[in-house]
Amino acid sequence: MLRSLGVDRLEDLFGDVPACHRFPDLDLPAGISELELEPLMRRLAAENAGIDPSMSFLGAGAYRHYSPPTVDYVLQRGELYTAYTPYQPELSQGSLQAMFEYQTMICQLTAMEVSNASHYDGATALAEAVLLALDSAPGERDRVLVSSAVHPRYRAVLRTYLRGTATQVIGDDDAVDVAELATRLDRRTAALVIQNPNFFGQFERVEGLAEAARAVGALLVVLVDPVSLGLFKPPGAYGADVVAAEGQALGVPLSFGGPHLGILATRLAHVRRLPGRLVGETIDAGGHRGYVLTLATREQHIRRAKATSNICTNAALVALATAVYLATLGKTGLRRVAELCFQRSHYAAAALGGLPGVAINPQAPDKPFFKEFVAALPKPAAVVNAILRRDFGILGGYDIGRDLPERDHHLLVAVTEMNNRAAIDALVHAVSRAIA
Repeated sequence: MLRSLGVDRLEDLFGDVPACHRFPDLDLPAGISELELEPLMRRLAAENAGIDPSMSFLGAGAYRHYSPPTVDYVLQRGELYTAYTPYQPELSQGSLQAMFEYQTMICQLTAMEVSNASHYDGATALAEAVLLALDSAPGERDRVLVSSAVHPRYRAVLRTYLRGTATQVIGDDDAVDVAELATRLDRRTAALVIQNPNFFGQFERVEGLAEAARAVGALLVVLVDPVSLGLFKPPGAYGADVVAAEGQALGVPLSFGGPHLGILATRLAHVRRLPGRLVGETIDAGGHRGYVLTLATREQHIRRAKATSNICTNAALVALATAVYLATLGKTGLRRVAELCFQRSHYAAAALGGLPGVAINPQAPDKPFFKEFVAALPKPAAVVNAILRRDFGILGGYDIGRDLPERDHHLLVAVTEMNNRAAIDALVHAVSRAIA
């Protein structure tokens, strides 16, 4: 191998790395035994701050929702917890059926025709949705219109995916209305990308967007909060071609940043461009129902040149959690969760909006919202959050200034079914003291 590479020894492969950086002194402490390590880790863990779940109002893409005990019970079954890739259907019927049921429920939830199972998180699902659009739209297309109200971190992931290609991402750095963004559609556009509800928790005006995109041969890609679909119109009902979502809210607890679940669904016309895995139902030689991998467009399944994505695994266990969550709640239960989020967030917005110097959703006062809203404060959001945590044991909202420095006084407040009225009243009282 070295001869083929034209080098004499292994060390020559690292010749471009400065010598001072090849073997740096890491200055690590001496190793200790497990017996010594355990009390050390307990002391470190004791430094973590415990927060009553009802006193957390932090969202911005990861949310505290109630997860029924059935979710944990099913996940901890060994045959599912240790399952990996269902290459042998005769040994993987349980996993395959769970994926099939997951796909079915996602299609029902989004009003789309086909769903895969599944992606790492909502950001990668959105990026893959855009790649699907670039591959599906007719002709030479090198533009993607992205609303500036799409989550900033998702837009950053999308730009990373498209870096090194000729594709232009247009609109994500302009604070323009979605309707105005749609006027930029042309024959070079592959996709119009919106988030609904958007990063600020508000619903976009979607009438006519699908028709405008279709008129120039582009696809409408919608990033959605799946919990909102228990109460509000699904993207498929207003013409979306591809739907992406973060599934963490559907039965998956907050776990230090992961694992999450990327949901991706589309219309049947694009099924052969759908990345990841697609499980189908069939009949075996004995006439019994069975489940198989109908489509697997990953590069490890087919020739790399024909692969739709280089995704090398999926989030099947997390998708299973979502399937159990949705099956447990059913249509009525999910609707009730969405109603509680809607009602309690509006109660919180009205109460906070009554405080002196606080404005609710100043960026778009007339747009309706679901479970998140922006509170413009007379003090920097970081200062208010610090006081809430230190003096009242409340985890405040998301400091929008972390992503948009010009909005450092804006707090994105998330209210779910976990936040009861007493907790909301405590938040309002704490904010009133913090901004005084």
